[in-house]
Amino acid sequence: MVIWIFFAVITAAIIASLLHPLASGRVWVKGRAADAARVYRDQLLELERELQANEIGRNEYEYARAETARRLFKASDEKREERQGLPHPHWWLRLTVVAFLPLASIGLYVLVGSPDMPSRPLQARLQDPGQDIAILVAKTERHLASRPDDGRGWDVIAPIYLRTSRLVDARSAYRNAIRLLGPSPVRLDGLAETLMAVSDGVVTEEARQVLEQSLTLQPDNPRARFYIALSMEQAGRPDEARQAFEALAKQSPSDAPWLPLVNQHIAMNGGAPAGTDQVVPGANPAAPGNPTQEDVAAAENMSAGDRQQMIRGMVESLDAKLSEDPNNFEGWVRLVRSYAVLNDKDRAAGALKRGLAAFPPPGEEGRQLLALARELGIATEGATQ
Repeated sequence: MVIWIFFAVITAAIIASLLHPLASGRVWVKGRAADAARVYRDQLLELERELQANEIGRNEYEYARAETARRLFKASDEKREERQGLPHPHWWLRLTVVAFLPLASIGLYVLVGSPDMPSRPLQARLQDPGQDIAILVAKTERHLASRPDDGRGWDVIAPIYLRTSRLVDARSAYRNAIRLLGPSPVRLDGLAETLMAVSDGVVTEEARQVLEQSLTLQPDNPRARFYIALSMEQAGRPDEARQAFEALAKQSPSDAPWLPLVNQHIAMNGGAPAGTDQVVPGANPAAPGNPTQEDVAAAENMSAGDRQQMIRGMVESLDAKLSEDPNNFEGWVRLVRSYAVLNDKDRAAGALKRGLAAFPPPGEEGRQLLALARELGIATEGATQ
């Protein structure tokens, strides 16, 4: 009801502004005759001044004044003719403004609007925001400003903050949701990912504690287990990291989408990948960087040092193949990650720059490479130049 009152007030204001010029029925004329009349009046005043200053005689003054007056009257007659020649505002014009404008507006709204569409709850609108995500976020922020203890609101807006890279706001929203609604694997994982994004991909001590809390609620949570293993890898504990990744690989389904990534980390930490015949869905099994069955069999019989040397050789081979054929997005992902796991950040940064040259950031592949660099703690400044 309030919205209709608002529309009525706006319509009335617009109609009043349109009717105002027509209310008096006067038509202002500013033409050539009006300008001439003004000039002649000025000439009469000038003649009076010259007579008072004895610059002209009385006879000369009278003659000039009579001639100027004659011209002034003539100009006034022409001005009156111009005024009478202009059309006068008709009653139908006022009626059109008063009646047609509101009716046309209502008809247009009924035709292209959605007057019968029911309103939806805040959570439903945020889960399916359409094209007005910024408006919905602003409304939610105003709602939470007046009701900061609405845990459901914080729970809904936190992942939106994370997806739009508002990391500080996402961290605060996840913490508020956990405080008000209690911990859950989804909320804890979201908070951990936010903390890692804030730290440029490093699994900080706080993020690891949050992930461990998530595991106490859901022991088979693959995301939490992966990031905990990654924290061991980043801390320079390859044996513990390999064991954690191997445990995750054994308990993962054979078609798990994260299994190829887990196998890469197992190999980078000196282990033999389990099920290395699995590749990224849609990828070419023979693409550079995918270990063959012979590589896996050879790695199982090697010592840790020899296995690490074999891995370095595979990475260098992948690097050389990408130099020849840079149009291999999956290969660049493997190369950047491989150098990062081998703790060779300079080569990782170089591989990132070369990969971004082949897949610039405006594209989806380029954005994925930049996200991977932030996850691995690789500097991205100047990588796109």
